[in-house]
Order: sequence, then structure tokens, then C-alpha cells
Amino acid sequence: MQEYLDLFLTFAKIGAVTFGGGYAMLPILSRELVDQRGWVTDQELTDYFAIGQCTPGIIALNVATFVGHKRKRLPGGIVCSMGVVFVPLIVITIIAAFLRNFAEYPVVKNAFAGIRVCVCVLVVNSVLRLWKKSVVDIPTLCIFLAVFLLSVFSFLLPVSFSPVVLVLLSGAAGLLLGQVRQKGGRK
Repeated sequence: MQEYLDLFLTFAKIGAVTFGGGYAMLPILSRELVDQRGWVTDQELTDYFAIGQCTPGIIALNVATFVGHKRKRLPGGIVCSMGVVFVPLIVITIIAAFLRNFAEYPVVKNAFAGIRVCVCVLVVNSVLRLWKKSVVDIPTLCIFLAVFLLSVFSFLLPVSFSPVVLVLLSGAAGLLLGQVRQKGGRK
């Protein structure tokens, strides 16, 4: 029972301090789940994060579900998922119940301006972490550059590429790269 409580409280803490979406939360997840608790490895977290981005729903919720499932199967996944949404749900309910035009208050506008700056830093940090773990050689750099160029300059092309198509193409390229490496005797 103590481990379920620990899972819930850890993800409640993560949910309480996660502003700015998935990329901004990666450093927080890494510190809590890899460095402090040792519940997952860096590679597992990167994989959960990547899968969480490709599946429907909020990345934080998806990652919480994966980590909880790894620790305590289905009940663990449910407990972690409940934990990550608990604090935001309470905060949103209080704001909705008591404050009209909440976002129009000068103090709230100023706070969100500061939070946006922090989120930018967290997103850059996440991109650098993902870069170090994902772009490890020339072939993976080529996949990165192809996806980057297709997504940034798609407005110049006669066909626009959906992010879903880019993810699927990248996955196919990764599978092909793995097959080529396996035949060549490399891992």
C-alpha cells in the first residue's frame, strides 16, 4: 500500500509543477523518476515520452500510466494517472468556481508571462536531452535533418506533411536502419 501512496504522491507533485506541456516536464520527470527514485532508466523514460507523444492524450498522463504499469501493473498505472491529474484538477475547479475572468487579472497575466519564459527554458532543456539520447550517429542525424526540413519548410512544398506522417516515416526509417545494422553485425 505504501508504494501506491508513493506513486500517487510523486505524480501529484509532478502534476502540480508541470506547466507548459510535455517538453517542459521532461526534466522534472527525469529528476524525479530516474535520478531520485530509480523507477525507470533514462532510456525507458525517453521511450515512454516518445510513445506518449504518439498516442492520444496528454503526454504527462501517458508517461505516468507507463511508469505506474511498469511498477505495479494495471493498479499502478491507474494510481499514477490519478496522481498526475489530481492537483491540476483541483486548481482548475477552484479557479472555475470562484474567479470570473481569472486570466484578466494583472497579477495572473504577469505570472503567466514569467511562467512562459520558464517553459521556454524547460523546452530547450528537453530538446537538448532528447537530442543527446536520440541523435547518436550520422544515420540518426540524417533522419533528424530530413524530418526537421520537412516540418519547417513544408509550406514551400506542394504537399504538407502531417506530424503523424513524419512520426510514422521516422519510425519506418528507424526500423530500416536497425535491419541494416543487424545485417552488418552492428547493434
